[in-house]
Amino acid sequence: MAKKQFKAESKRLLDLMINSIYTHKEIFLRELISNASDATDKLYYNAMKEGKTGITRDSLPIELRLDKENRKFIIEDHGCGMTAEELESNLGTIARSGSLAFKKENENLDDVDIIGQFGVGFYAAFMVASHVEVISRAVGSEEANRWESDGTAGYTVTPCEKAENGTKITLTIKENTENENYDEFLDAYRIQSLVKKYSDYIRYPIKMDMTRSRMKEKPADAGDDYKPEWEEYVENETLNSMVPIWKKSKKELKDEDYNSFYTSKFYDYQPPLMHIHTSVEGAVTYTAMLFIPSHAPMDYYTKDYEKGLQLYSNGVLIMDKCADLLPDHFSFVHGMVDTADLSLNISREMLQHDRHLKAIAQSLEKKIKSELLKMQKDKREDYETFWKAFGRQIKYGAYVQYGAHKELLQDLLMYYSSTEDKLVTLDEYVSRMKEEQKYIYYACGETVDKIKLLPAMETLRDKGYEVLCLDDNIDEFCIKMLANYKEKEFKSIADADLGLDTEDDKEEMKKLSEDNASLLTALGEALTGKVKKVELTNRLKSHPCCLRAEGPVTLEMEKVLNQQALDDSQRIHAERVLELNASHPIFKKLCALQQEGSDKLKTYADILYTQALLIEGMPVEDPVAYANAVCDLIS
Repeated sequence: MAKKQFKAESKRLLDLMINSIYTHKEIFLRELISNASDATDKLYYNAMKEGKTGITRDSLPIELRLDKENRKFIIEDHGCGMTAEELESNLGTIARSGSLAFKKENENLDDVDIIGQFGVGFYAAFMVASHVEVISRAVGSEEANRWESDGTAGYTVTPCEKAENGTKITLTIKENTENENYDEFLDAYRIQSLVKKYSDYIRYPIKMDMTRSRMKEKPADAGDDYKPEWEEYVENETLNSMVPIWKKSKKELKDEDYNSFYTSKFYDYQPPLMHIHTSVEGAVTYTAMLFIPSHAPMDYYTKDYEKGLQLYSNGVLIMDKCADLLPDHFSFVHGMVDTADLSLNISREMLQHDRHLKAIAQSLEKKIKSELLKMQKDKREDYETFWKAFGRQIKYGAYVQYGAHKELLQDLLMYYSSTEDKLVTLDEYVSRMKEEQKYIYYACGETVDKIKLLPAMETLRDKGYEVLCLDDNIDEFCIKMLANYKEKEFKSIADADLGLDTEDDKEEMKKLSEDNASLLTALGEALTGKVKKVELTNRLKSHPCCLRAEGPVTLEMEKVLNQQALDDSQRIHAERVLELNASHPIFKKLCALQQEGSDKLKTYADILYTQALLIEGMPVEDPVAYANAVCDLIS
């Protein structure tokens, strides 16, 4: 019989599809199983509509068979089948979808999920097959037909025999090449894993003969020296789970069900802190099942970590990690999204620009935030566990992109409180602020214990003001980006003006500074190249001195940024100001040394500056010189 030509310039279109639409060759199995499922769904739906009994999903398996010797892969369904005309129409015209037509005709289907839409999935077979044979018999027809093609030179349709309705597809698997191993598609265990990966939730049993091994029964007359013997046997097994957990009613499921699914699906040894099971209908329709892990993966804070949710279309996996469904600040979330608004054969590039996907992502972002806030309120211990694992990611999310997400994330932030001795939210801090308090005070340092010992903490503690202790490298960057919370400005305790002084206090300090201008100038000259200037301050109580920074770069930022510097040329330096406590005895000593014209004034200046560096956790340039200077004063 003469070959008929594919319509729509098949050779070029097939080549484009195989090389562009599909990324991985293994996708062919997903597409063929999905087509078989659609054909079976059509039969099942029509049987229900006609009131036929005795037809169940279990009675309509999708059967897989392997013939390694002849390099054949066979998939057979017991669905509606196709006539000769339908074979020509559906397989001879690329991109025509019989499933799409059926879907449009029956838009209000109940209990039927038609997967295919665009009619190109079948041709994925040519990625792995040199020849494809389709034998099909339509329901109600006594005739069967054979469709055959090598994918390029057209196709033939000829009459043949088939005992019952349905479709049988036989792929002649390509020979291995230097770069491609096609034998994997003739391996039963590989096929089993692909079914589990892509088609686990197809609602009809996917069956295949699997070779297993078992121990032979011990003979009755076997002696004590009997060694166990093993034998192989073949069993026809169902490879898929069929019903996805996220399509079950929430009322049917317990925490144990969610936890078991999570630990097995995402290979975690600990149950999640929280699960989110949600279904949305409207402009976009989807079901999502999300999990908040109880701990961060080993590679989470590395460039090797790959975020993303599993993306399904009617229970069939489209992508294992769809990064576009999750913003970076919620990259720790595991789970899946199932939607009928996307086709199976959508490419990664198309996904990036898909409006449905973007709408789903926005909806999920809001849902994740609301559930985290609920956890924060109702299960505080769990939230603190979450914060310990992923708090840095939330802070980073509030900081990056010039604070584009800070409004979204600020209520999730937590910091250690100097008065409560525990983690608190910004909202909790503001709710406790004294009536006269103007600012949200914070302090930076290596640890909470070291922060509590900072000189300026003493003044705020005496006032009864709460201070947020920031001990993470990113903390100050995040706070600076926030700038304020609920109209309350953030204020570092290292700032020159803490907003505590009255106008009289300020005037008194101004006069005292003017009276000691020559001393402050002399100390500044003694520390030339080390500090910008020396000033008097009201920020100190019992401590003689402290350091602060002027300008956009703080002392803590200097430490953090210099840790990342590759060499000295990349190091930055904050503009340092040495502040002195005019009420401390050491200041009176400095005044006396200046009046005497003593050379020791420079030594005192160096010692005080070095002490201030040590208090701030800054490196000391010459610790030996500092030690010798202290010894000289003591002796």
